[in-house]
Amino acid sequence: VTSISTVSHATISNVTFVRPAKFYINGFSNIPHVTYFYIFLCFVYIMTVVGNVLLLSVIFLVKTLHTPKYMIVFNLALTDLCGSTALIPKVLDTFLSDNRYIVYEACLSYMFFVWFFGGVQSWTLVTMAYDRFIAICFPLRYHSIVTKPAIAAMLLFSWVVLLSLFAFSIGLLDRLSFCGSLVIQSFFCDHGPTYRLACNDTSLNYTMVIVVFTIIMCFPPLLIALTYVCIAIALSRIASHKERVKALKTCTSHLILVAIFFLPLLGTNIAALTSSLHPNARIINSTLTHTIPALLNPIIYSLKTEEVKLCKNNRLININFPNKVTSF
Repeated sequence: VTSISTVSHATISNVTFVRPAKFYINGFSNIPHVTYFYIFLCFVYIMTVVGNVLLLSVIFLVKTLHTPKYMIVFNLALTDLCGSTALIPKVLDTFLSDNRYIVYEACLSYMFFVWFFGGVQSWTLVTMAYDRFIAICFPLRYHSIVTKPAIAAMLLFSWVVLLSLFAFSIGLLDRLSFCGSLVIQSFFCDHGPTYRLACNDTSLNYTMVIVVFTIIMCFPPLLIALTYVCIAIALSRIASHKERVKALKTCTSHLILVAIFFLPLLGTNIAALTSSLHPNARIINSTLTHTIPALLNPIIYSLKTEEVKLCKNNRLININFPNKVTSF
């Protein structure tokens, strides 16, 4: 894609801004047997939808799970489902159908939804950490502090703030002029590879990248780490080892979610900055870090969380021993 084709397909406004009709997504180039990876992504998406829909259904239908804690889990499952739906079907359409050209406006929308839902997932994990912090450090006041209105307000606040942040960041792309290459070196309309194609001043865009990266990738793990330092201090004051283990077990699901969400993302970004990571390796790592957490989250919560396991056991009892259950 050359600058000549850029100008011939561009919409020019105010002489200053050259907006292309389409971008070209260049990810997964020259990777042997890449079709198997696309099949794997298709499987990941199907299982992500099934797992998260089941988790959402269980939380919605089982009244004992209508608690502040499970409002947060519901929010995480919803954003996992929406984020995967925003990303994976379009990736498969782009590369399996060899439909690599994407309309300019569609590219910006695509970018917005992928990053927005990723940001909401990040701050939902912070809200989960807050829930565990209050439960362990202030157990007697837990039900007066962690209420449904309080959690709803926290989740709504994160949605509104992140919606505004990403709308502003991606809206800034509309002030850029794309008069050179239109080839996006990524597997979707990624923000960084896209704004770097512009041929006018991108300093404001770069500033917003730093702001967004700090808000999405730096503050959340730092806040989560801080809450767990406080939790560790609170647990160290508990005399009984059995009580410490019991309290810590309530945090295991959350810690696993945090690890599978943040560690791959941070690892990929650090590797890209500090070493000569091959573009294809970066793209495959980024694909997995965007898709695997949404697949694993419902599995972790259905296997590791006592309340969900209890609901399953009760369901089995109701099916197998209806008379005994109704007699209680």
